[in-house]
Amino acid sequence: MKVPKLAVATLAASLALTACTLKEDAPPAGSGPPPIPAPADVAAPPANALRTPSGLASKVLIVGLGSIHPEPKSVVRVHYTGWTADGRMFESSRLRGEPAQFPVTQVIPGWQEALQLMVVGETRRFWIPGRLAYDGQPGSPQGQLCFEIELLDIR
Repeated sequence: MKVPKLAVATLAASLALTACTLKEDAPPAGSGPPPIPAPADVAAPPANALRTPSGLASKVLIVGLGSIHPEPKSVVRVHYTGWTADGRMFESSRLRGEPAQFPVTQVIPGWQEALQLMVVGETRRFWIPGRLAYDGQPGSPQGQLCFEIELLDIR
């Protein structure tokens, strides 16, 4: 099959333009991808957030179509991003380009509770009080944390 020269030229130009970045727009060498911006409500849950007796707050961003919730013995696969209350991103599976997978019982208490509220396909924003997160663990973010979690799979 012979491809017209104009189609080849157009494709080549499109590829060249999509791969091109201006030097001033490019991140500094070795700095990695830029952080994911914090949501506007990172510091505190909105008034309409769902709240549990433990103090965990959440807001459904994308409704999942599943009906099964993870159990403590489940292994989940998720995409997530976490920010401190002042908007500093400290971790993201999305920036790594690969979902995280782990047993529900192997994460902080706030995540254990959060995951069991979700269904596959759902994305929620959670506000986790420090006592359910990393408070008291040196080198870890302290205080209330905000996570956006997308539940991809339950095993």
